[in-house]
Amino acid sequence: MHLGAFSISLSVKDLSASRSFYETLGFTVFGGAAEQKYLIMKNGNALVGLFEGMFQGNLLTFNPGWDENAQPLDTFDDVREIQRHLRSHNVALLSEADEQASGPGHLMLSDPDGNMILIDQHR
Repeated sequence: MHLGAFSISLSVKDLSASRSFYETLGFTVFGGAAEQKYLIMKNGNALVGLFEGMFQGNLLTFNPGWDENAQPLDTFDDVREIQRHLRSHNVALLSEADEQASGPGHLMLSDPDGNMILIDQHR
């Protein structure tokens, strides 16, 4: 099973302060929009999403269909295929992708320690 590009999505209090901090660590703005209260920062193949006021806590995020440069992959496991695999292994899902749809979709789950995982397909 291939989950696509990996990033950590951080819930931040002050987007500007977080941006400055991560720039000090060598990250540069890769995507997002400060006026919409989120930025995607990149350092090599490491991705950190900074989200002000959008959700509680931090998320491990996977993007099926994308590589770490947000470029489309020729082949990938659709989020609904991943969802069926997780269900077949009795993994509890907190939210699910619409099985009747195609294209974009997402699901959420948590690991045994309560760490939240978002599988977010954009294409």
